[in-house]
Amino acid sequence: MSAGIHYYATHDQAQPADAIAVFGAAEYDGRPSPVLRARLMHGLRLYQEKLAPMMITLGGGEGGEAHSEGGVGEDFLLARGVPEQHIIAETRSRDTRESAARLSDIARANNLHRIIVVSDGTHLFRVHALCERAGLAVYTSPRQELVALPWRKRATRVAHEVLSYTAWVMGILH
Repeated sequence: MSAGIHYYATHDQAQPADAIAVFGAAEYDGRPSPVLRARLMHGLRLYQEKLAPMMITLGGGEGGEAHSEGGVGEDFLLARGVPEQHIIAETRSRDTRESAARLSDIARANNLHRIIVVSDGTHLFRVHALCERAGLAVYTSPRQELVALPWRKRATRVAHEVLSYTAWVMGILH
């Protein structure tokens, strides 16, 4: 499994598609966290390269928050010139599994067949599996790391993904 995680983290599969979906990360009072900003910037670059005509931002808020990751992502893209009609903001999902399920719903409702998914490299193995299970054809595209990560941080990320993926496969996380 760690080889699969490494593969998705280091191979950019971006190619012409119907949409680019950016998986959420933390937002701070209406502003994207550095991780979410890096994901959004990567998705925006793919959009500007004309790899897809639509962008989908994913992620809800924590409990009663006034902002959601998907909404903050939409605002970020609007401020950078992406037309409103080219953005779909999903604002209800609470985790990666729900984001993949909501992305599947959005794809069906909008006749989107091929989607580039953007997230952190180590996250993409699980994102790909969840999207595939939801019936989506996706191409993964890892965002660039903001700084070179020390081996312990990389190991922690891989361990998190191994545990999350295993829990999902075993049915512990739905």
